[in-house]
Amino acid sequence: MNFVGLDNYVRFFSAAKIGYNLNALQNTLVYAVASTVVINVLALGIAVLLNAKLRGRTFARALVFLPTILGVTVIGLIWSLFFNPSAGPAASIWSWFGADSAFFGDPALALGLVIFVQIWAGLGVAVVIYLAGLQSIPEELYEAAAIDGADGWKRLRLITIPLLAPSVTANVLLAIVGSLQSYQLAYVLTGPNNPATQLLSLAIFAQAFGGSTTSGMGQSQGYAATISVIQFFIVGIASLLVMWYLRRREARL
Repeated sequence: MNFVGLDNYVRFFSAAKIGYNLNALQNTLVYAVASTVVINVLALGIAVLLNAKLRGRTFARALVFLPTILGVTVIGLIWSLFFNPSAGPAASIWSWFGADSAFFGDPALALGLVIFVQIWAGLGVAVVIYLAGLQSIPEELYEAAAIDGADGWKRLRLITIPLLAPSVTANVLLAIVGSLQSYQLAYVLTGPNNPATQLLSLAIFAQAFGGSTTSGMGQSQGYAATISVIQFFIVGIASLLVMWYLRRREARL
């Protein structure tokens, strides 16, 4: 063991490493914000639909939740095969328009595709939480609103969304914290050395356990611990700010 004090923090912000680290931070923020917003919007819409008295809704609920029980390796294998640039279904669809793509190997598409897979994998939990919140809303409120002439949109805006505020808070926090800490999908789908999908959490894994060549650092548990501490403060600050805003919004609603 060799005590280095704050050297690893100095290295993190040094001119030689700041470009790599800022790219990882930018990708992490894009990944977290995009997946959080899309998951919650889609989950709310699907939950409202599945809460209605429709034939086959039990099967539909199970189908929506199914990706949640799959492991990261299985999810990565499914979508790697789907987006296989030489023989996958996505390549066939692309060819209909006279185009081709490397998909996860394309710097312009890689991060977007990883976000898409994250949304697909994380949607089920958010839908279940929203469904639980919807089923706790008294039906009498909707009946009274309908008698007063409120249409479906007004009932959603004035009854459903305000009474779902605690569920929104829980889902947003879970999505933000989970996406800021996530590295598994990016690692499985694109590997540790793709700058387009480099995340802070993936940099921690690569530095601690090897496999990273783009940062030029080699394997270093001490440097990985430094990145993890910086990530801890980012996740903590983001979580506290989001919780503060959503709690105030709950009080106003």
